[in-house]
Amino acid sequence: MLEPIINYIVSTVGALGYFGIFIMMFLESSFFPFPSEVVMIPAGYLAYKGEMNIFIAIFSGIAGSLAGALFNYFLAIKYGRAFLVKYGKYFFISEDTILKVEDFFKEHGHISTFSGRLIPAVRQYISFPAGLAKMNLFTFCIYTTLGAAIWVIILTYLGYFIGGNEALIKEYLRYIIIAILICLAALAYFYIKKRKKCKQ
Repeated sequence: MLEPIINYIVSTVGALGYFGIFIMMFLESSFFPFPSEVVMIPAGYLAYKGEMNIFIAIFSGIAGSLAGALFNYFLAIKYGRAFLVKYGKYFFISEDTILKVEDFFKEHGHISTFSGRLIPAVRQYISFPAGLAKMNLFTFCIYTTLGAAIWVIILTYLGYFIGGNEALIKEYLRYIIIAILICLAALAYFYIKKRKKCKQ
């Protein structure tokens, strides 16, 4: 049942090419709930097959992530919190989500634009509080790029290294993605816990 879906995703990423990766990662990094796993893992798989250059694929993914984050950042600066709360619901952004991400940003400071990129459900929205707080643009870009790079590189090389076993990538892709998310959530948890201890 999963195999036709994976085949379709891989063929779609291959057909759209590097610009397609950029656009899809832009959407994933902005307000559209588009999972990066279904873009970068197939891109890595295509790189293994020699149909893509892995470094250009990674660059396209990082550039798309940064562009999407900047879109959210400037949206927050231009229209403010009231606009996000009022119209966010039409783009799958609830007021509760905005409040949670704001609290995360306030507690962890500017570094949250880096760490937040590695946390599911926070990754797409961490740029909003950065924009509302008028965070320094250069600092925002650096932290966002670093966080996005880690995520993109992990996913791309995962697709590359398991590319030699097509049965594995088709059968276990879902479980691999879940495992990645659990590991990243655990790392984020220990990071937050450590910061709280340091403050005490």
